[in-house]
Amino acid sequence: MLENYLPVLIFLGVGLGFGIILVSVGFVLGPRHPDSEKLSPYECGFEAFENARMKFDVRYYLVAILFIIFDLEIAFLFPWAVVLREIGLFGFWAMVIFLGILVVGFIYEWKKGALEWE
Repeated sequence: MLENYLPVLIFLGVGLGFGIILVSVGFVLGPRHPDSEKLSPYECGFEAFENARMKFDVRYYLVAILFIIFDLEIAFLFPWAVVLREIGLFGFWAMVIFLGILVVGFIYEWKKGALEWE
């Protein structure tokens, strides 16, 4: 039983050893010539002009959450479309209800103005 796991352990050992060797070679042979420009913080090619800990508008987070929700909707649609013939009419109506709930949420967010930028 244990001999079935031996190739996996050998693979992990070789991969770990190879990774450690490459990182250590890069660390030992890599150039170390830092200057003031290399060590200075920058933002898009020019000097930073504000604090990095400034507050963001909550709409950034709202758009990110909406993207995740509708991205997950698409992730559920692909497997559903593949097995639609096997799951039959029950699976079809279950997905219609699921999409209906998401559409109602989308319309609510749209009416609240969450998708509008000023």
